[in-house]
Amino acid sequence: MAEKAAESLIELQPENGGHYVLLSNIYAKAGKWKEVAKVRDMMTGRKLKKIPGWTCIEVDNKNHKFSVGDYTHYMSKEIYEELKCLREKFEVAGYIPDTNFVLHDIEEELKLELIYTHSEKLAIAFGLIGTPEGMPIRITKNLRVCGDCHTFIRFVSLAENRVNVVRDANRFHHFKDGACSCTDYW
Repeated sequence: MAEKAAESLIELQPENGGHYVLLSNIYAKAGKWKEVAKVRDMMTGRKLKKIPGWTCIEVDNKNHKFSVGDYTHYMSKEIYEELKCLREKFEVAGYIPDTNFVLHDIEEELKLELIYTHSEKLAIAFGLIGTPEGMPIRITKNLRVCGDCHTFIRFVSLAENRVNVVRDANRFHHFKDGACSCTDYW
């Protein structure tokens, strides 16, 4: 049914790259990698681009923008070190990264590395080291926050005692004491 809906969207708006991405993600989630390749080839043939995901955070009156696997920030070393510490702490506390949100046909180990470098995780880590303890962290994301990052941010709110406010493409999420205002329906 999802495939038919996405195909109908493409038929109605063939110039909208988002519809192709939706269909590609449907195929990827189902493990249909040949179909993923066909959809991406269609996008290339029609010169359509996927909108890259990014996350923004304001710290000291400056906007800091992150993309997945970003190493361009002047504090990248510290950000990745903070992520490593959070990863170790949260996994001991029961956080299990959900690599189902990595829609690429790659090895599990690479999926883990990718999921830990999502833009929202980088922005949250920067917020933890760049703002005073106890201050709310507010980030904006141009796409929908993935389920794994949603869980990760819940852990941050509990373990780091931080309120986190995330504005994604669908809604506001207010994380406090390990819970989100969306009640995990995002």
